[in-house]
Amino acid sequence: MAQRRINNPALFICDLQEKFRPAIHEFSKVVATTQKLLRASQILQIPVFATTQNRARLGETVPELMLDAPGGIKTVVHADKTLFSMLTPEVRTGIASLGSRLSCVIVGIESHICVTQTALDLLREGHSVYVIADGVSSVNKEEVPIALARLRHAGAQVVTSESWMYEAVGDAKIPEFKELIKVVKDSAESTKESLQALCKI
Repeated sequence: MAQRRINNPALFICDLQEKFRPAIHEFSKVVATTQKLLRASQILQIPVFATTQNRARLGETVPELMLDAPGGIKTVVHADKTLFSMLTPEVRTGIASLGSRLSCVIVGIESHICVTQTALDLLREGHSVYVIADGVSSVNKEEVPIALARLRHAGAQVVTSESWMYEAVGDAKIPEFKELIKVVKDSAESTKESLQALCKI
């Protein structure tokens, strides 16, 4: 029987809100990568956590993600926060409800603030952390590689969305792989664009 390579994955979507749309470097590419990973999460039955930062001032999560919308994707937690880390009391309770250490895949903004503090907190609590290089950004693009280098040093794995999706499956014999490869093919052009925009070395 084929087995997945990554145990207990969970998707963390950090502060992808309307007010940030014009300010964040290549915001649309971050959203496109997040949409792809949300499709994968539905195929692989991966729980989803999401946050907003001060929703009253900075707006709702962008509507194209369809989080907790009719016909959309149900989250474990979709919490508003003033903390920079996503690990609010509500999110901690949601994590505890899953009953085991998680393999946390993080997308969102800003890479050097909320994404970094979320990753560091998750690592500190014993979870594995994957930061998606084509799924995080900041207002100033120069912040991103510095943040990713720090997180690598701290023990997070910095990967691309496609790499993570294949690793999450681990074996083409797994029944879900046929659906997952369709996501890869459907998003091939946006994946290329996101890599070119966000993963320059």
